[in-house]
Amino acid sequence: MILHSQIIGAGKPFVILHGFLGMSDNWKTLGGKFSEAGYQVHLVDQRNHGRSFHSNEFSYTVMAEDLKEYCDHHNFSEIVLLGHSMGGKTAMEFATKYPELVSKLIVADIGPKAYPQHHQDILKALASLDFSKINSRGEAEDVLSEYIKDTGTRLFLLKNLYWKSKGVLALRMNLPVLTSNINAVGVALTEGAVFKKDTLFMRGSKSGYIEDMDDILIKKHFPSSHIETVSNAGHWLHAENPSEFYQIVMNFL
Repeated sequence: MILHSQIIGAGKPFVILHGFLGMSDNWKTLGGKFSEAGYQVHLVDQRNHGRSFHSNEFSYTVMAEDLKEYCDHHNFSEIVLLGHSMGGKTAMEFATKYPELVSKLIVADIGPKAYPQHHQDILKALASLDFSKINSRGEAEDVLSEYIKDTGTRLFLLKNLYWKSKGVLALRMNLPVLTSNINAVGVALTEGAVFKKDTLFMRGSKSGYIEDMDDILIKKHFPSSHIETVSNAGHWLHAENPSEFYQIVMNFL
């Protein structure tokens, strides 16, 4: 099965992978800007997310293979690849496995190291949504607000809501599989995986996902890489400071 995507513009293919519990819609505004710069932008929904297929299998190995099938389907010989958070891990896995298909790699606010599980509260909040009782987005937000105090995070999660049928709301993501495979999201990049072409790692100035000392491990896997910091931004750096994010990416490209 081929991943669902939104394709914007014409030119060199530029593939963007969203993060955990996200979807292609999160990247629509920036995707439009990249397309204006002469790229054909592919905003991809990864498996068990957005409008892509649901599957009981969930790992970076299978997600990298999903992207390979997507590239084959579209006859891409070479792409620019950008991934945020979980999407960044998929992008790293893909680039080290299929280096001939990637001209430049951009990884947003995630490193190749292992990360401890830290999405429990969010998953608990989403699991508490009872759609036999919830009839509006407002009611869903009220339930989420009991667990999640940050408005931005709530709104990000609420993008997953859709009307499954008349009067019935549902979540687009495959919550049971994502919950049972949560430990797969934090795993480290495979030992010995290397991508030698130009790579840009980006981090938010207020985010702790990429620390200074991570540079040694990053350089081991990505010898032609450097790290740039987006000011006034946390983990959702592309949403919190899109203009600076865009400028850094365009300078790199």
